[in-house]
Amino acid sequence: MKIENVRIEEIDEIFRLYDIASAYQKSKKTVVVWPEFDRDMVINEIVENRQFKLVIDNTFACVWAITFSDAQIWEQRNEDPAIYIHRIATNPDFRGHDFVGSIVNWAKDFAKTNDKQYIRLDTIGDNTGLINHYCKCGFNFLGMFELPNVDELPPHYKEGPACLFEIDLKKVKNDS
Repeated sequence: MKIENVRIEEIDEIFRLYDIASAYQKSKKTVVVWPEFDRDMVINEIVENRQFKLVIDNTFACVWAITFSDAQIWEQRNEDPAIYIHRIATNPDFRGHDFVGSIVNWAKDFAKTNDKQYIRLDTIGDNTGLINHYCKCGFNFLGMFELPNVDELPPHYKEGPACLFEIDLKKVKNDS
């Protein structure tokens, strides 16, 4: 298993995994479904080395993106030194391998290398299974929040409250 940046010629695989994730969300019938994401946004993430893949036996097992700012979702907290994880999509051939745990371990090193104190992510709606999973992976669930302005966010942010999660690396360090 290795984690590396996605290359521009691999963009179709990212969108294939997004489509599979959206279909899986639809099948659940009680969770918010991802929209079709903007290709230019993903190209920009790849160019800026913010789109990652977890590879097993030369196969994309999982993809995700990061950013260093997420003001519309995190508002005042956005001033904190943090990385924000978005759009984790797992290849169905590799479900059940705790890739969120692997991403958390990678993110801890990545955050420290980039002088960030927090690892953050969000999800939309009251998806108790996903909330519990993120908590088991080390995130603190900060609660559900109605976002005041979702105009510049992908459309699924209009579908329910945002569930916010974070890992404070100073607390993790002090708890060890």
